[in-house]
Amino acid sequence: MTLHQQCEQLLDELEQLLDACDLLQSEPPSSKRLASTEPFAVDTLDCHEWLQWIFLPKMRALVVARQPLPSNFEIAPYVEEAMKEHQGATAVVKVTYRIDALLTQ
Repeated sequence: MTLHQQCEQLLDELEQLLDACDLLQSEPPSSKRLASTEPFAVDTLDCHEWLQWIFLPKMRALVVARQPLPSNFEIAPYVEEAMKEHQGATAVVKVTYRIDALLTQ
């Protein structure tokens, strides 16, 4: 299985876990909130919003276009801290650690 295929599987799993935790939203945040220049858009979005509306779409676009995937980055520590109060966050955190590990190979 290629790196892109493995990444796609993990992105699908992440989206499914967010849905299972009732964290997926049907309406996107405003364009102003999405335009944040802060890491993880911490000033305008909750973690699950950043995952749904920024991280997943950008990563999926790279996967579909078979573009180089980012390397040597970590999202899991942020997700772990930001979602520590959310029910079911353990599974979401685990998959983000797997994404980090995959893209750090």
